[in-house]
Amino acid sequence: MTRKKKKKRAVTLIEIMIVIMLISLIGGALAFNMRGSMDQGRAFKSEQNIARVRDILLMADADGNLSTEEVVEKWQFFVGKSPLVDASKVIVDGWNQPLNVVKNDDDDIVVTSDRLSRYRTDHAIK
Repeated sequence: MTRKKKKKRAVTLIEIMIVIMLISLIGGALAFNMRGSMDQGRAFKSEQNIARVRDILLMADADGNLSTEEVVEKWQFFVGKSPLVDASKVIVDGWNQPLNVVKNDDDDIVVTSDRLSRYRTDHAIK
C-alpha cells in the first residue's frame, strides 16, 4: 500500500491579478450605476423640500397679516420659525443649492430649484 502524496497547488500571481481586476471592474460598474441613484435621490429630496417650503409659505400667506410679496421677501424667516421642519435642511435642494421663491402673476407663491430644473432637462423629465 503506497500512498500518493497530494501536491499542494499554490495560487499564482497571475491568478491573483485576474481576480483583483475582475473585482475592480465589478466595483466600477456598481459605482457608475450608483451615480444615477444618487441623482434620483437628490431630485426627490429637492421636490420634497420645494413642497414643504411652499406649504409653509402658503400657511403664512393665509394668516392674512402680510401680503404675498412680504411673505416671499421674508420666506427664509417664515420657514425658520416653522415647527414643521428643520429650516437649515429644507431651504436648500438636494445639491445644497438655495431654493428660489417668487410670486407669479396670479399672486401665487412659486418655489423652484435651478439644479432640479437642470436635472429634469438633462433626463427629459417633466
